[in-house]
Amino acid sequence: MTKQNHIGWNFKNSYAQLPEKMFAKQMPTAVPNPKMVCFNDELAKTLGLDFSAISEDNKAQLFSGNLLPIGAEPIAQAYAGHQFGHFTMLGDGRAILLGEHLSPNNKLFDIQLKGSGQTPYSRRGDGKATLRSMLREFLISEAMHHLGVPTSRSLAVVNTGEKVYREEVHEGAVLARVMSSHIRVGTFEYISNFLDVTTLQGFTNYVIKRHYPELTKNANPALALLKTVMNKQIDLVINWLRIGFIHGVMNTDNMSITGETFDYGPCAFMNNYHPDTVFSSIDVQGRYAFGQQPGIVQWNLVCLAEALIPLIDKDADKAVKMAQEVINSFPAIYKEKWWQMNGIKLGFTSVAENEKQLIEDLLTWMQNNQADYTNTYLAIANYYQQTDEKYITPDFAQWYQRWEDILKANNISLSSALKTMQQHNPEFIPRNHLVEKSLDNACLQQNFTLFNELLKTSKAPYQAQSSYKHLQTPPPDGDKGYKTFCGT
Repeated sequence: MTKQNHIGWNFKNSYAQLPEKMFAKQMPTAVPNPKMVCFNDELAKTLGLDFSAISEDNKAQLFSGNLLPIGAEPIAQAYAGHQFGHFTMLGDGRAILLGEHLSPNNKLFDIQLKGSGQTPYSRRGDGKATLRSMLREFLISEAMHHLGVPTSRSLAVVNTGEKVYREEVHEGAVLARVMSSHIRVGTFEYISNFLDVTTLQGFTNYVIKRHYPELTKNANPALALLKTVMNKQIDLVINWLRIGFIHGVMNTDNMSITGETFDYGPCAFMNNYHPDTVFSSIDVQGRYAFGQQPGIVQWNLVCLAEALIPLIDKDADKAVKMAQEVINSFPAIYKEKWWQMNGIKLGFTSVAENEKQLIEDLLTWMQNNQADYTNTYLAIANYYQQTDEKYITPDFAQWYQRWEDILKANNISLSSALKTMQQHNPEFIPRNHLVEKSLDNACLQQNFTLFNELLKTSKAPYQAQSSYKHLQTPPPDGDKGYKTFCGT
């Protein structure tokens, strides 16, 4: 069908060498009329892949799953997970891992096709994905990458030429998703609950060798893995809070042991600041609200700890105590990093009591005044040019004066503080209403103008871009009534 010799595929397929109960061999389902919709040239170059010698039609065949890349060994991964706190058996129900590709800089990346048909884990689902949801993931995952947040990335979106039925009839699509691995907390839960300790030990060794080889010589590798994953996850959720991101479905099967954001189903960005902000239509209790995310990370880590207990120590009571000590260290580590993050957003190099009170007062002011989270920090950085009524009131002026006074007391110049702020406070986030409008335009009218504008600004989110200032403005109602959906 096409020559692939010059593309540069370099699959290793180590996951496919694990015990057979860890996955099911599964070919992608053929689709009738694949057409390329989006392709990420930047990511292709990072992966050392060159598609210049093949046609768009043949590229669509590759990324729809109709044609396998050279060296791929497609599988669907088995895993379990706590979904909204309830344990269940899961697995890749609409995704197929083609294998691990080794890039020119010697890094392994999973190449996965999402929406590529039914697998043994589909649980009565159709295994398909909608064009709208795959374009949404493409846009937001790339924005997250450029915002400096560890994340899966999107290589391609292909229209499959078939219809997919959800609340409405949609165009079908396949997304090529790339990340360092799709190993989850739920993968460990699956082995712990359904397989044996020998398999758990072998898999843990595999994970450490693949992702954290520095832990192999640790006196207690399993406990060291728990600590390492905890720190990765703390750093990740701190990054989410820094930019106002709400994941929306923080089940243990959506928690990567490498600390990468993935599964962009019902995610959203907060406009008006409030810790209880939640947009997911299925999160009726607010379990995964903006301010609840750190606590859920800790809860999910408890699930990982429970799975690792047999490997931490042969004495179960001793193992539980050791694991509990790690989990109990979470709040202090998290809180210190949370203060540091909030301090940096205001240009501080360290955070003591005065800075802490200033931070708390700002967050309270934002909540009470329904102020936009992203734009408030931009307003502070451009205070004397403000025209927005919120930021020229006496109470905000008083807060601003305190901020300047504390900077001076710390011998931090205003220009130095502003430089720090610019590096950590984005000018642009994917505004929910604009994301939805861009998807409406693209999917219903085949008009990608707004989608491409959002994609372009997302590549330089910390730089002011005057021609795209309209993409920085939140909706007048602050996303009141806005809901996100899983797309499955």
